[in-house]
Amino acid sequence: MKTPEIGIAIVAPGGYAPDAAALERGIARLQAQGATVHNYYDHEHTFQRFGGTDAGRLAQLNAAAADPAVQVVIALRGSYGISRILSEIDFTAMADSGKLFVGYSDFTAFHMGLMAKTGRASFAGPMICDDFIRDEPEQFTLDQLWSCLAGPTHTVTGTAAGNPQVALQGKLWGGNLAMLVHLLGTPYFPEIDGGILFLEDVNEHPYRVERMLLQLLHAGVFQRQQAVVLGDFSAYKLSPMDNGYDFDAMLAYVRERLPVPVLTGLEFGHIRRRVTLPFGGHARLQSDASGFSLQVTDYPTLARP
Repeated sequence: MKTPEIGIAIVAPGGYAPDAAALERGIARLQAQGATVHNYYDHEHTFQRFGGTDAGRLAQLNAAAADPAVQVVIALRGSYGISRILSEIDFTAMADSGKLFVGYSDFTAFHMGLMAKTGRASFAGPMICDDFIRDEPEQFTLDQLWSCLAGPTHTVTGTAAGNPQVALQGKLWGGNLAMLVHLLGTPYFPEIDGGILFLEDVNEHPYRVERMLLQLLHAGVFQRQQAVVLGDFSAYKLSPMDNGYDFDAMLAYVRERLPVPVLTGLEFGHIRRRVTLPFGGHARLQSDASGFSLQVTDYPTLARP
């Protein structure tokens, strides 16, 4: 799928680009496909593990939001950093800009804050590093982004054994599990009732995933949702001390205790092949024992701000 002829801003609210040359390759790839790229990240201004100082990263967001030639703002990468500037982000200005903000992982905090403060939808989708800079990018991941942004509907499917049978609808929201738990009890955690919550994480042992899920349960979050859809949870290491306690054991445990159906099979997370999800869109979820279909509508697109 060809990239739309749009203005794309690159910002680094979290980590920096480990390979500056690879970043240029990603920019060139976008330009070759018809996009006009406005790069607000300066590799020479990286600071510690961040894509700039706190003030500098905030300035990147503000500049991208104010640029009339930009329609889509894509995060450079995740890692860590948005938490340090959350209280300084003018989410009203971000929403009023009409820009479509895209990212995942650490960028989940931006999605959460934008929804909590303004009700504005955004996009859990690919980032410049590593999705656009690879020698051989995953075309499915990039096609998902452009298809979703074009709208007006976006459908993703998943296959997994053992999913419950459901037919329901609600606001789609979620992202990185650790970031959601990190924001519990803060003004940046949106109060969503009747929602469909999607979750993913990386490098988190099943017991830590369970602990975070139980924290959301104890905080009353799951009691207000209609379903939970799990994406990829990988890159953890089991040990002999686990004594049979693996992800499947954890999943069976939480399915018994959470007050909502828990589905698996969502191609979302820290993986190459990844769907794009409109955070805040209206979703219709249909599922049976073999898989599910998630159709999302009522979210801002390139054709409908």
